[in-house]
Amino acid sequence: MIPCQKLRNIGISAHIDAGKTTISERILFYTGKIHQMHEVKGDEEGATMDYMELEKEKGITITSAATTCFWHDTQINLIDTPGHVDFTIEVERSLRVLDGAIMVLCGVAGVQSQSFTVDRQMKRYRIPRIAFINKLDRLGANPFRVVEALKEKLSLNPLLIQYPIGAEDNFEGVIDLIEMKANYYEGEYGEQLVIKEIPEHLQLEARAARAELLDRVSILSEEMMEQILAESAISPQLIWDTIRQGTLSLEFTPVLLGSALKNKGIQNLLDAVSLYLPSPVERELVTATDISTKEEVEINPEPDGPVVALAFKLIDDEFGQLTYTRIYSGILNKGDRLINTRTQKKIRVGRLVRIEVDKRQELESATVGEIVGLMGIDCASGDTLCSLGTNLSLEGIFTPEPVMTLAITLKNAEDSDRIAKAFNHFVKEDPTLHITTDPESNKILISGMGELHLDIYLERMKREYNAEAYIGAPAVAYRETITQPAVFDYTFQQLIGKTEQYARVRGRIEPYAGRFLWENRVKNKEIPTRFIAACEQGFRDAVSTGWLKGYPITGVKVILEGGTFDPSHSSEMAFRIAARTGFEQGFAAAQPTILEPMMLLEVETPSEFLGKIQGKLISRRALLLGSSTRDNFEIVRAEVPLAEMFGYSTELRSLSQGMATFSMEFAEYRPLPENLVDTLR
Repeated sequence: MIPCQKLRNIGISAHIDAGKTTISERILFYTGKIHQMHEVKGDEEGATMDYMELEKEKGITITSAATTCFWHDTQINLIDTPGHVDFTIEVERSLRVLDGAIMVLCGVAGVQSQSFTVDRQMKRYRIPRIAFINKLDRLGANPFRVVEALKEKLSLNPLLIQYPIGAEDNFEGVIDLIEMKANYYEGEYGEQLVIKEIPEHLQLEARAARAELLDRVSILSEEMMEQILAESAISPQLIWDTIRQGTLSLEFTPVLLGSALKNKGIQNLLDAVSLYLPSPVERELVTATDISTKEEVEINPEPDGPVVALAFKLIDDEFGQLTYTRIYSGILNKGDRLINTRTQKKIRVGRLVRIEVDKRQELESATVGEIVGLMGIDCASGDTLCSLGTNLSLEGIFTPEPVMTLAITLKNAEDSDRIAKAFNHFVKEDPTLHITTDPESNKILISGMGELHLDIYLERMKREYNAEAYIGAPAVAYRETITQPAVFDYTFQQLIGKTEQYARVRGRIEPYAGRFLWENRVKNKEIPTRFIAACEQGFRDAVSTGWLKGYPITGVKVILEGGTFDPSHSSEMAFRIAARTGFEQGFAAAQPTILEPMMLLEVETPSEFLGKIQGKLISRRALLLGSSTRDNFEIVRAEVPLAEMFGYSTELRSLSQGMATFSMEFAEYRPLPENLVDTLR
């Protein structure tokens, strides 16, 4: 078993088409994991990490894939994540359990729309990262411009530790500014790292870049500062150690250069993973909640402690449920008994496996810091699994709200069971996928993060479960909320059957930054404890369906302050109904409004089409945020309602003679203009 200090749990994240999967393929090749490289597109086999048939066909990563490889004496548990915004939950839950990350940027496009999302996710979980500027062999590539964008757009502190040798078609290799050597990549697949002296014509530029690097790094090291002032030689080890210190404390983002497609720079990237990214024992301590005392507890990454693990991803295959699990404490052995602290059910680890993309390697045990698979256990994504006698709950995984809904109707009645089975599996796998039934039309409503997200699941339903359905037009997932506080005081008194029912509730509702929060402030036992849970359920019933147009309610806090009961005529049912109707009373008085999902849009177009594109965006209710020029292309950034974006790809092709491209990601929910509320059905 490898020492924990030599373990790296890392993910590769970036905007779509920045080259993540191509980099993963090179990493697996250079570490000896595979013996032949395949390309993402135009290759029968497809990339190793894109193992699903749909991924190979579409040339995109849909689901995050994990594998283990070794670079010298370091074990790297690698997760390749999707770049498309529709599959952002795959990035979210992967970063939740990783210790470090590689952020990939295109050397031409630089910081793009999905780069902002990835950056937010890394900051949310305080993930130390290194940046890799890819595609430096392409026309228009400029690593220095990308470094500036990291600083200006993402507010990072990028630390360029390499200098390019050549540019675009003439990109040959990189200069290591720490050891001051030129690195070239020879052999059929760039597998031979050849170290030479720095070319004469780049000596001055390399020395200047190294001086800037040392000046910025020395802030964290008095020893280095003294050596710089004394003009003494500085050892590479001191520089590596200081950069590592700054990376782990999130003060620096080391930046490396290369071209994965041309097999340049990947070996240096692997070295940087070992040198600068944390092992499980060097990460900031993870906290958990003690379910009994509700206190926060720090989880020490120690092998001799009780097992504390997080189930972060589920896959259903022909062998049953495979649960991707990160171990935060203890040693997990095959046959161990654990408790799921959410359900309080005991489970037995029948099979423990190392995940090798779509293959499994049987294990007898796994130690703290490892990411492994548990076969056949019953749990959900985000559940905490602990040793018996330990009752802790790790922080869950942030799950964004769905923004789009499709209505589907069965083609054949006999497909009903297969469709139900498919959706049960899909919802377990993906918490951003929501399935409901329209009570009026009896249609199945499938909600997700975008058109591609929903299309993939409908295609999987067809292929994996042999079930088809008629698909309706996409609809936007609107929400309802309130804009000011209001009070409620409602008395329910009614004869149901032959029994008189009575309950009175009073309290207030107010705007809330999250989705929903309820608080019990009942004093003097105005409402008996046995009825409080029924009140909570009544409030939760109320927010599931809105009162304006029937959309789910969000952004509301409910405070129950008191009420009255009748010992003879009060019941749980009466208080549940009273709470639901009392909420409706307060909601109506709190100036409710409709929220619509806003998307952050980025359009890349030749400059001659800029005016027409901006004009059409304004007609789609877009708020233009600005534009910039990049190699004769204009980059337009805007915020636009999702409802206005249907059919935009066709319009953009028409406006630009097929030369413009766009990408978009969910930004936030924002009030719908009042004049449009009545247009909603």
